[in-house]
Amino acid sequence: MTEIIATAESLEQAEALLDVDVDTLYVGNETFGLRLPTSFSLQEIERITDMCHERGKKVCVAVNAIMHNEDIKKIVPYLKSLTKLKVDAITVGDPGVIHLLRKEQLPLPFIYDAHTLVTSAGQINFWEKKGATGAVLARELTFIELQQIAEKVTIPLEVLVYGATCIHHSNRPLVENYFNFTDQHEDKSKERGLFLSEPKKPDTHYSIYEDSQGTHVFATDDIHLMEYVGDLYEANVTIWKLDGIFSPGDAFVEIASLFVQAKQLLEKGEWTEQTATQFAEKVKQLHPRERTLDAGFFLKDPSEVQ
Repeated sequence: MTEIIATAESLEQAEALLDVDVDTLYVGNETFGLRLPTSFSLQEIERITDMCHERGKKVCVAVNAIMHNEDIKKIVPYLKSLTKLKVDAITVGDPGVIHLLRKEQLPLPFIYDAHTLVTSAGQINFWEKKGATGAVLARELTFIELQQIAEKVTIPLEVLVYGATCIHHSNRPLVENYFNFTDQHEDKSKERGLFLSEPKKPDTHYSIYEDSQGTHVFATDDIHLMEYVGDLYEANVTIWKLDGIFSPGDAFVEIASLFVQAKQLLEKGEWTEQTATQFAEKVKQLHPRERTLDAGFFLKDPSEVQ
């Protein structure tokens, strides 16, 4: 079964996403999770978990940050709290967190999410043996590579079908350092809308912001794979992620609804090229005007990717 997983920026949006039949909500706290639209408290995660379970849906909590010494000291109480809340799964990229899950014997399913590192079936199968119930594929994989991996694994694979792609992360406060160097006192948050452009390439638009996890830089174009969800369905890549970090409000809920409808049409055998084109155009109309869309690495030949 194909699963639609979507980020949520508020309790109100979480409810709206469930109303349009999203299968899983993806939330978390900035201390332990990377690049979330909103940093939720444990109390808010509890409300979202209850909301999901009341409707027969799931919640997945981001615990995919690289944990430094001070974080490791805080992670076990957090994991125990998530276990008590009965969240359905967490995403994990740091082997230290996986070790602590086993050491503390916490019955908390985890999905392996090491970002750009998840690029081979062998790696995914290794972490399955360590207890992973799924894996988040790197955004830089082509469709050919996705197919090859899907043929060799037995746990569900998550692929980003809509949203921004992070291309660089540093734990260092790079934006703050720049402002200090230029003697400026400016807002460094995501809401500020800062971006970088390459010299002599004014069309480049690398969104950049800083939070407690450091500095995050995003690709110029956001991912948009609506036209190719039929290919993913046939390849048995079954978890489709929608990331609303730069796509806020009701428009993101409408985009999620389109992907849910696409999934339902595919399961009924009623998905057509014409429908794909129509749905893709609707997503473009709902997408923030200041941001551009493309298929990322999806259509590339693996030999083109360096």
